[in-house]
Amino acid sequence: MSGEKTTQAVSDSDDLATFNLYDAPGHLLRRCQQLAVDLYTLEVGINGLTPRQFALLLAIYQNSGISQVDLVRLTGIDRSTVAEMVARLIKRGLLVRQRTETDRRTNALAITPEGEAQLRAAKPGVERTQDRILHPIPPAQREAFIAALRSLVEGLEQKP
Repeated sequence: MSGEKTTQAVSDSDDLATFNLYDAPGHLLRRCQQLAVDLYTLEVGINGLTPRQFALLLAIYQNSGISQVDLVRLTGIDRSTVAEMVARLIKRGLLVRQRTETDRRTNALAITPEGEAQLRAAKPGVERTQDRILHPIPPAQREAFIAALRSLVEGLEQKP
């Protein structure tokens, strides 16, 4: 068989040949995420907050004193990534971290004035991004689409 190429006949019963990625929810969600990040970068700017930084800072702004454990639950960003992001945002002067009085093992996070300024600067671009993401969906279906996405997230977050 040296040097010979073998070809596999493709038939309608071949489950790999007939699998359509554009019917696969996981693939479509990944593509939507890629496109959403591209739109976000266009609207917020390459030097602005990343989508995860925006989510983290917003969650902390809305929940001043939140612990990193609660931040993981609230944002869905994994624990090690949150720890790295928090450290970088503290180094950039966008967050502060203090030990809580009730549990000295727990850190309470708060946004700094500079962090709030960057959050406010990014918000118009974030809103434009959300509008652009929803644009292909007819206006009458947008609320149901968001509700379906929320149901999907809530259902998938449930532990089996």
